[in-house]
Amino acid sequence: MPSSRKRVEVGVATEDCVETEELQLPRSRMANERLHALIPGGAHTYAKGDDQYPENLAPVISHGRGAHVWDIDGNRYIEYGSGLRSVSLGHAHPRVIEAVRRELDRGSNFVRPSIVEVEAAERFLATVPTADMVKFAKNGSDATTAAVRLARAVTGRPRVAICGDHPFFSVDDWFIGTTPMSAGIPAATTELTVAFPYGDLAATEALLTRYQDEVACLILEPAGHSEPPPGYLAGLRELADRHGCVLIFDEMITGFRWSEAGAQGLYGVVPDLSTFGKALGNGFAVSALAGRREVMEPGGLRHSGDRVFLLSTTHGAETHSLAAAMAVQATYVEEGVTARLHALGERLAAGVRDAAAGMGVGDHIVVRGRASNLVFATLDENLQPSQEYRTLFLRRLLAGGVLAPSFVVSSALSDADIDRTVEVVAQACAVYRKALDAADPTPWLAGRPVKPVFRRLA
Repeated sequence: MPSSRKRVEVGVATEDCVETEELQLPRSRMANERLHALIPGGAHTYAKGDDQYPENLAPVISHGRGAHVWDIDGNRYIEYGSGLRSVSLGHAHPRVIEAVRRELDRGSNFVRPSIVEVEAAERFLATVPTADMVKFAKNGSDATTAAVRLARAVTGRPRVAICGDHPFFSVDDWFIGTTPMSAGIPAATTELTVAFPYGDLAATEALLTRYQDEVACLILEPAGHSEPPPGYLAGLRELADRHGCVLIFDEMITGFRWSEAGAQGLYGVVPDLSTFGKALGNGFAVSALAGRREVMEPGGLRHSGDRVFLLSTTHGAETHSLAAAMAVQATYVEEGVTARLHALGERLAAGVRDAAAGMGVGDHIVVRGRASNLVFATLDENLQPSQEYRTLFLRRLLAGGVLAPSFVVSSALSDADIDRTVEVVAQACAVYRKALDAADPTPWLAGRPVKPVFRRLA
């Protein structure tokens, strides 16, 4: 299928708008219309919606291999943030695919547990030795909600304390009710969720004191765009113990990307419960809830207390997904994947920062986060976050063959991929500089700006 990139005039006819290569996606545009006609939002994850991309420039993917994907218009892209961070080894990784194929001919789901389930549990607990038990599911939301339910059950308390600085924990009511997309969620449910700020132990202790003996758990991502302040995670551990609540680490993103054993393995602070997903299956649907035996066991059968309906999913232990997870963990450990992710991220971050600085926009295109989990901010002439400038930047990246809602790397990227990305970023920065000089990016948008995921109105 031939490429649909061609030379067109960008924006309006002013001396600042030069002729440059622009992307045309006629087949993707038609496919997006079909998607919206049949699927609410046009995608199965809001972060994949076409509103997250410049107007008429939301590629619909045909296939992927390694660090590259192809859209149905025939364009190839270097891809970042693959599968919303889930495909950290690259698409169609041979070792993972081989493990999956071995199971497919043996059956995927049975009326009783398969031997693969215990093998997968043993592999996981060897990789994450801070946990005693694990239960698998299909998505992160089920795992985090199960963790919250367990915490409420073992403490007998109703409230959930979430870290308000982290963007997402679950699709379930206890979290989504706290976002601008709270339609359909009773206020009584939302009132049971309170928030604490990341890095502020004093504020967290004040919250726990205010709701003395009411807070079942503290749930947070142990690390985000910045490193945890010295002593912070250990301080949270002490606060949770002193106030009798459960400490939950959401390791959906930090799992494997920070270390094979997650952030808890890197920072040496052990939570009561933790949840893993994303990188665990390299794109196959598998997540995990893990934790201390005395907290996990109420969800089982070998205790004398009230039973907790923990996780009971028909497809939670599909053999091929568990095989994928085992292959992923083996690959990470044996091939040093986490170290490679950091090395690639460091190379990319340095290149992007140099390119931005060289074009005079180093204060406006800002790379943030751990090297294995990079994101970027697009700031306007007043150094404020701007969806308009993000749109401009994404347009130029797409035109150069880079699909990058973030700069989160996969281990399949090559040095040549990184170098090409930096070249495209430099070209984008040149246009960005023109827009800043004009104090108006509108002529370079060619349509509406991209939109935040969490907003009240469609």
